[in-house]
Amino acid sequence: MEWLAKRFELSRAGAGPNQRPMEGLRGLAVLLVFLVHSITLAGPWLGAAGAARALAHAVHTIGNSGVGLFFVFSGYLIYGSLMRRPQPYLRFLSRRAGRIYPAFLAVFALYLALSLLLPGQSKIPAAPPAAVLYLAQKLLLLPGLFPIEPMIAVAWSLSYEVLYYLAMPALIAVARLRRRSARWRVWFFIGASGVGLLLCLRWGGPVRLAMFAGGILLHEAPLSPLAGAVKTGLLGAAFFVLCLACLGRPAGALARAFSWTPLRWLGNMSYSFCLLHGLALKAMFAGVAALVPAAPHGALPWLLLAAMLLASLSGAAALFVLVERPCSLAPPIPATPICTRR
Repeated sequence: MEWLAKRFELSRAGAGPNQRPMEGLRGLAVLLVFLVHSITLAGPWLGAAGAARALAHAVHTIGNSGVGLFFVFSGYLIYGSLMRRPQPYLRFLSRRAGRIYPAFLAVFALYLALSLLLPGQSKIPAAPPAAVLYLAQKLLLLPGLFPIEPMIAVAWSLSYEVLYYLAMPALIAVARLRRRSARWRVWFFIGASGVGLLLCLRWGGPVRLAMFAGGILLHEAPLSPLAGAVKTGLLGAAFFVLCLACLGRPAGALARAFSWTPLRWLGNMSYSFCLLHGLALKAMFAGVAALVPAAPHGALPWLLLAAMLLASLSGAAALFVLVERPCSLAPPIPATPICTRR
């Protein structure tokens, strides 16, 4: 157990009381993302109707909001960090790039190698100029906000994260948010997110950016005289309620449940899991398709999901221990990593 804790434990003694339930909430979010992708690929073995299909549809619907929960976390954590102390803009962006890119580049290199080994499965255009443009778009994390197909399925969400990183420090500075009251900031973000949603509904756009505003409001709600009104307004969104219950009452039963160690460790390596699980699922379902005809098979799809979760966890754990933790998180653990954070 101590060996595992040295590699997957991130909470530190003296850390804020919200740290552990937040890790568990990230574990829930990544499980939701996994369920969406695995249920989608398992479709041919579930059948077109019946109880199994109805259950799969329900699970898929719930799981679709997993990425939104990650956006809420980013809104909460990044905004809180920026509000606590001013940070030089380029240094802040450099730190965020150092958090995102090591694990992303490792998985990107794996996808690139597989594209060369399996050209029939490759998405890279054959023409060199088009191939260079395609790879540059992926390396710059453009799929998502722009109508570009990602190479790594979940990488589209990173473009939303990058936009948030670029915009939030500038918004805090221009609007002088550190000098404003909590009441003013709450109404500012409620109004800004409302206007943004209306514009997206009218002309289209990245409507999921509103989830970042939800995280910002979660950060502000405990500090604001409008906390009761804010919390009441957030009751309609289950994720907001869940986060408020965990973060607002860190000693409560729900927070303790999300502080369960295996769930927290999954949350700690959630980024590695998100990047790698799609490839693991595709590889395993390709193997299943070669052995089992695509037809309804009762409990088989659900048994496969359990096996594929274990396989995805194994690959994600290796990526986290060898790349993400030593390269993107501090302090590094005693190991033989691919790179060492300076």
